[in-house]
Order: sequence, then structure tokens, then C-alpha cells
Amino acid sequence: MNIEQLYNIFLQHPAITTDTRKITPDSIFFALKGASFDGNTFAEHALKTGAAYAVIDDATYHVDERTILVEDVLTTLQQLAKYHRQQFDIPFIAITGSNGKTTTKELASTVLATTYKTYTTQGNLNNHIGIPLTILSVKKDAEMAVIEMGANHQKEIEGYCTYTLPTHGLITNAGKAHLEGFGGIEGVKKGKGELFDYLRANNGTAFVMWDYDYLREMSKGIPHLFTYGTTGADVWGSVVQSEPFLYVTTKNIERIQTHLVGDYNFPNVLSAVAIGEFFKVPADKIKSAIENYVPSNSRSQMMSLGTNHIILDAYNANPSSMKAAIENFAKLNAKDKVLMLGAMAELGAESLAEHHSIVNLIEKYSWKDVVLVGGDFLKIKHPFIQLQNAAEAKDWFQQQQFQNTHLLVKGSRSMQMEKVVS
Repeated sequence: MNIEQLYNIFLQHPAITTDTRKITPDSIFFALKGASFDGNTFAEHALKTGAAYAVIDDATYHVDERTILVEDVLTTLQQLAKYHRQQFDIPFIAITGSNGKTTTKELASTVLATTYKTYTTQGNLNNHIGIPLTILSVKKDAEMAVIEMGANHQKEIEGYCTYTLPTHGLITNAGKAHLEGFGGIEGVKKGKGELFDYLRANNGTAFVMWDYDYLREMSKGIPHLFTYGTTGADVWGSVVQSEPFLYVTTKNIERIQTHLVGDYNFPNVLSAVAIGEFFKVPADKIKSAIENYVPSNSRSQMMSLGTNHIILDAYNANPSSMKAAIENFAKLNAKDKVLMLGAMAELGAESLAEHHSIVNLIEKYSWKDVVLVGGDFLKIKHPFIQLQNAAEAKDWFQQQQFQNTHLLVKGSRSMQMEKVVS
């Protein structure tokens, strides 16, 4: 079966699933393989529980005419997404970066949705499986699509672009994230820069944070640039205040009161303003969209627990985002401040040195308590409370019976630091 024939089936059954626990009636089940499972083994169950078709790549699991045998299920899913993408003549905006890409994606899509029918990445579906699923979720009425791209090694973004075919793109930054996979900070720039390479080669438009010299350099040669920053850009702005929440002002919009914590979110807000202005979203709609956006999924969330105030930023962490969060928290005008930090992952040979740097940074400030949890924090000497995992950290937190205390809870996804306050 060629991709056009499969696409005709998809048009009749546009719901795609890769998990038999989430089968919807009349959907198409794609039997993907993982490190510890083979989706082919679930094909029959998918059909019995309501799937209209099952796409497999192992003939052993053929059931009947509802089973579609292909050479490779993942490749077929990506090819189907590309074919679907080619049916649209609308802006596809790709967003990547080391830090802030999900917040930027959420803000940008929220702004665009005030004026256009906008489809965007749901949750963290930003990888080689999630991106095709996001593209296939875009319906005929779409006027805009915002696609988040996550990556932990070179050539990954390049691969995503082959079926996303972005017309516009934005790199939030290139920081110390996934150093192990990218091979250092220059590897990060090269890997994230694959989005700009695609735009350069395909007459695309890049939104560029003009304050970052390296992004200026990386964007050279792209046919169309729209810039944002604190000065000298198409859209400029500044921070009015950063606590308890970030307030910003921009060239055309005065005093946007966000629900985001920390001035490190300023570029994310300004990028959403820039995208909105580029696509002619009225200023009042940009302002209201950003002001009404409330972060979730443990991303810079401000929570109250009794008399305590908690900044929960536990979705992920790397040296760049950890440093920014600590420095922002240190500036907070509060008497009693507690750090509860989980270790950072995927840093390779740089991991111990980067954890040392975080400890050195912490020592520059005064804290009520500091708790460092798991990973390479366990391998270095420091004067702070040392715990093995989030469960121990939760027990410690509950024993303290804090009152009127501010806490920053942050760590890599693998540390699951959100459990501390759950």
C-alpha cells in the first residue's frame, strides 16, 4: 500500500493512536516498537477494541484485511504526516531551543488563537513520534500550526523539518542542555541551528532574539527575519517587574501582566508578542492572551500550600535554566527561602563540573535551607542537605512544617521533583 492509499484511509479514519489503552472507535492503530515493547503484538487487541485498521511491520501479526503491512511503522507514520502537511498552504511555525520552548509555544499559540484557527503541539509531544501525531491532528479548517521540536542530538531537528516543512521558525536559545547527546555547547548550537538551516534553504522566515549575538550569527542568510529584543529590534520591550509575577512593556503594548515567574521568561513573552505582531494580531488581543495564560505541567508554576509559596519548575532542568531559576529566586523579596533542587540529567562528561557550578552559585546567597537531591549531587561534597530521591525530599519537606516560606522546587524530569509538593 502506497502513502496516497493510506492517506485516503486516514481521511476516513482521522484519529491516530499508538497506545491500545487509548483506542478510540474507528481510529488507526500504528504498531510502533520501543526499547521494551513491540506494538505489533497489540495489533489484534487494537482491532478488537474498536480500531478500524492496524498498521504493522511484522507479517506474523497479520489479522485480516484491516491489517496494513508496511516496511517500517514509524517511517510510515512520518511519511503520512508529511503527506498531510503538504495538503496545507498555511504558516507552520516550528519552535525549538534549550530552554523555554514549551512556554514560548504555549504563549505563541494562545496569541495566534485569538485571531486564527490554530493547532499546536499538545503537552510534550515534541519528538519523532509526537511531531507526526501533532501534524496529523491538524484539521482542514486550520489557519495556523505551531509545532514544538525537542532534540537531544544533532540531525534530529533536521529530520523533523523533512516532514514538518516549516515556513517560519524560532530558536529560543542554545544553552547547556543535553550536552551528552549534542557533544558540547557548540554541538547544541549546531543541532538547534538545523531549523535555521532549513529556513535558509527554503525561503523561510525566522523570529530572532536580537539580544543574543549567537542567534544573530546563526540566522545570517535566512531570507526573512523578524527580530525581537530589548533594543534595535522590530519588536522591543523591557521588564517592568519580576515578582511575584513578570510584568513587561513592549513597543506597542504597555504593561503586560503575566502569570509567569521570573525575568528569564521575558524572552518567551516577547517572542509571542513578536509572532502576534508579525501575523497582524491586534495589540489588545495579544495583551489579553498573554495575561490570561496560566502555566501548568510544573513549568514556572506559582503555588500556595498553606501559608507557603512554591515556585514549581520541575518539568526539566539543565545548567542554563537552573542558574536562571536560582538567580531569579535569590532576587525575590522574601525573608525565608528554601531551595529544593533535583539533579540535572544528560550532561555527559560535563555533569560533575556543572553540578559543582550550581553548588558554587548557591553558596553565593543566603537561604533558610538548601536540599540537593539525587544524581551527581550525591557525588560531590557540599554543605547542604543531601537526599537520594524525591520521595525522601517529600518526607523531609513534610517534617519541616514551614510557615510563610518561599520554596523553589526544580530538577530534571527524571527526578520527578513535583512529587515533593504533591
